[in-house]
Amino acid sequence: MADIANSYPQNVPGKFYVDNQCIDCDLCRETAPDNFTRWDEGGYSYLKKQPTTPEEEARCEEALKGCPVEAIGNNGTATA
Repeated sequence: MADIANSYPQNVPGKFYVDNQCIDCDLCRETAPDNFTRWDEGGYSYLKKQPTTPEEEARCEEALKGCPVEAIGNNGTATA
């Protein structure tokens, strides 16, 4: 389970985040490319944009559920 205390500093503030368990598998970037991107210097994904539409929200939730190491979290607060 993702831990907000271990989330990457590149994540934009808000509901979704990626923590330090990320193995750079590309699933989130493929599932929600408008919201996730890769930090090349660290070799991991992070949230570049919080979802702003129901479709983006659904794709971010799909990425969260599909993450093989549970590195994506949803802290339950409103998106920024």
